[in-house]
Amino acid sequence: MYTMRISISKCLTRLLVLMAVLATHAFTYANGNHSNTPPRKKVLIVLSAASEWTRADGSKYPSGYWTEEFVDVHEKFVAAGFDVDIATPGGKKPTADPHSLDPKFAGARVEAFKKYLQDLSGQLSHPLVLAKINMANYDAVVIPGGHGPVEDLYKDKDMGHVLFEAEKKNKIIGVVCHGQAALLSAVDEKGNWLFKGTTLTAFSDEEEIEFGTASNAPWLLASRLRQCGANYKRGEKNWDAFVVTDGNVISGQNPASSVPMAEAIIAELNK
Repeated sequence: MYTMRISISKCLTRLLVLMAVLATHAFTYANGNHSNTPPRKKVLIVLSAASEWTRADGSKYPSGYWTEEFVDVHEKFVAAGFDVDIATPGGKKPTADPHSLDPKFAGARVEAFKKYLQDLSGQLSHPLVLAKINMANYDAVVIPGGHGPVEDLYKDKDMGHVLFEAEKKNKIIGVVCHGQAALLSAVDEKGNWLFKGTTLTAFSDEEEIEFGTASNAPWLLASRLRQCGANYKRGEKNWDAFVVTDGNVISGQNPASSVPMAEAIIAELNK
């Protein structure tokens, strides 16, 4: 009888332990922490905080980030199930380049762009501070263009730090159009440029001329990238989509390249 009581006691103890384990698993599952579910990918989009571009003669040209390039990549990443954060220098609210919301340049998509920006107004009004970004928390950093980056990001030390950390941790670095200006910020204390020898594309000098902003530009992006040691490539026709991948750096030439660049990043992160 005594032996039977011990056996029953052991069985009850084991049953209680099993029930506790099952309850723990049920709680974890109910809260979405499934052990077999991979963590969501996380992308950081860095936008210029500039609202003007200082021209060669000192005049100010209304600028900011190019709406199409931001909206297209953001929309693609969200649709892919990624978490997306937005950061700017100083956490300043970014300005959409007014030209990118003009039907003359943006065509029939202007109203859709405006609605998308309105839906994101909370996040855009309170972006993260670039200086406080830890790239260990992200799988990729992506920088849209507009002439804003050639005003601030190209010389921003915090931008350079983020890029050095992204490269060190082998994170994806995505840049499109004038967003490549931000790459110029990644220079070490000895003056060595992080992306020297990297094959990439960017808004071409020919497109800058055709757009009408080349003659009074303090410098042209494609020429500057070549001068700094990039292996610059461009597509055969102005304004056609053209994307280049070199290791962890994925670059798009112009606004039309925003979607294929984002798709290339998504494909790489989903490998």
